[in-house]
Amino acid sequence: MAQKELPRFLMRDCMLYVDRENYVGQIGDITPPVPQAKVEELRNAGMIKPREIKLGYEKFEFSFKMPGLDPSVMALFGIRVGEETPFMITGALVHEDGTVSSAVITLRGYVKQADNGTWKTGEMGENDYQVAVHYYKLEVDGEEILEVDDFDVKRRGVSEWAPIRNALLL
Repeated sequence: MAQKELPRFLMRDCMLYVDRENYVGQIGDITPPVPQAKVEELRNAGMIKPREIKLGYEKFEFSFKMPGLDPSVMALFGIRVGEETPFMITGALVHEDGTVSSAVITLRGYVKQADNGTWKTGEMGENDYQVAVHYYKLEVDGEEILEVDDFDVKRRGVSEWAPIRNALLL
């Protein structure tokens, strides 16, 4: 089997940094933001079928779970308007030929939900945090893949919204 036919970029491990602190051994699971286009169906005069048109992007959010109730993370809920907390998700992507790549998702936003779950004697607790994301950047081995904020989307460092911003005289 040729090297390029072997599976690549398989997630083997991950980490979460919350407010610049690493939480190794403290995170149960992480659900990164899902980039998703905001679309509407359009069928104008003369069209024989509708088509979906892109109208921007859906809001970004992510979540993570912790088996313990960490006071530092809990205290991030309720930060004042205009403040954001930095988050960083890192992943070890391993190719079947043994090569290891690094994935880094850099985020800024705020904890919008801090669910402490059910407390029951003799059972592991689970704390579920939901984060509203205002800034997102994905890099693999240091190469910028996707960067999104409220005003632009960059793919591999190139603005996708520059023509629109130019049309708006911005």
